[in-house]
Amino acid sequence: MLSIVKSMSLQGLDGFLVDVQVDVSAGMPNLDVVGLPDTTVRESKERVRTAIKNSGFEYQSRRIVINLAPADMRKEGSFFDLPIAVGILLDFQEIKWQNLNDTVFIGELSLNGKINKINGILPMCIEAKKLGIRRIILPEENAKEAAIVSGIKVIGATNLREVVEYLNKEINIEQSEINIQEIYNKKSKYAFDFAEVKGQENVKRALEIAAARWT
Repeated sequence: MLSIVKSMSLQGLDGFLVDVQVDVSAGMPNLDVVGLPDTTVRESKERVRTAIKNSGFEYQSRRIVINLAPADMRKEGSFFDLPIAVGILLDFQEIKWQNLNDTVFIGELSLNGKINKINGILPMCIEAKKLGIRRIILPEENAKEAAIVSGIKVIGATNLREVVEYLNKEINIEQSEINIQEIYNKKSKYAFDFAEVKGQENVKRALEIAAARWT
């Protein structure tokens, strides 16, 4: 059985879309990750396997092959733990089959199933929006940062079981939203002034020019 779950990764400061293709079949129990994964990605199979079991799901003895496409681009980081787990649970039928073509999953898993905060979420969300992605499921700690990108539904989850129950429509997770204008208003007044900074004239000048261009 084959399932495809969408995720994102980073190339420099830019995000790019990754298809996490999970195939589960009969055979010698094993889990292989291909598609130019780095060491962190290859280690995900141990985190995912343990997180699934510790989240209360049966980890079936099957041959599992995971391909991260496009296969010619190197994949780095722990972003793929959550989409790999979701793909496996789809094949195990723990998650009801559904159309996830407009959904991206990003997140690192702890061994107990908790979804840990990751770095670089903003450029990934910006690229996801450009590609027409309508929903992104990620660590709860990253939800406010991701919500800065308007026009995409941000769902912050705390653990793997919560994601499964949300996808199976057993629970509801409120969309994360943020008021950008309110944040700007709160940060518009500062208790300090450049006059209190001794020296660093060139640096202060550069910051003044940058602020003037921004406004």
